[in-house]
Amino acid sequence: MEKRKLLNSELDRLRPDQFKEAKKTPIVLVLDNVRSLNNIGSVFRTADAFLVEKIYLCGITASPPHKDIHKTALGATESVDWEYRKDTRELIEELKSQYHCLAIEQTENAYMLQEFQPESEMKYALVLGNEVKGVGQEVVNSCHGCIEIPQFGTKHSLNIAVSAGIVTWDFWSKLQLKSSTKKP
Repeated sequence: MEKRKLLNSELDRLRPDQFKEAKKTPIVLVLDNVRSLNNIGSVFRTADAFLVEKIYLCGITASPPHKDIHKTALGATESVDWEYRKDTRELIEELKSQYHCLAIEQTENAYMLQEFQPESEMKYALVLGNEVKGVGQEVVNSCHGCIEIPQFGTKHSLNIAVSAGIVTWDFWSKLQLKSSTKKP
């Protein structure tokens, strides 16, 4: 059986103006001192794919417009809302009144991702860190908790763009399952 690849025009995707009006997944992504412009662009694409509310670019994290962000974002910087903030910890303190703030980091007492069940009535701020140092300790301390992505090989971490994709997909799919199983 042949399997013809679908054309982009057959994928029924939202236009940027439709994206802006669409109901969003109750998630914001916070990038804490992310160095790689390609990683930043990839996070924008992930945020677009799963209707994330907003991305906060903090500290040394670069912001659009930039050709290297654009190269991997492929236009997602136009659809996804974003904001630059100098101090990640200060931002987390602000967000805590509206969002359950979770650092994606390996810490004592972290929730393992597969065991964490997001609540459908809650909004989440997911904090992703620097490619070498991870989420800053001061930022970790400010968060409500931490989530760890289980790993079984020899390396100690995943690429930040990969981590963003895994965690965003996991939250999105768990929240979708909860909303589809709600009783009227």
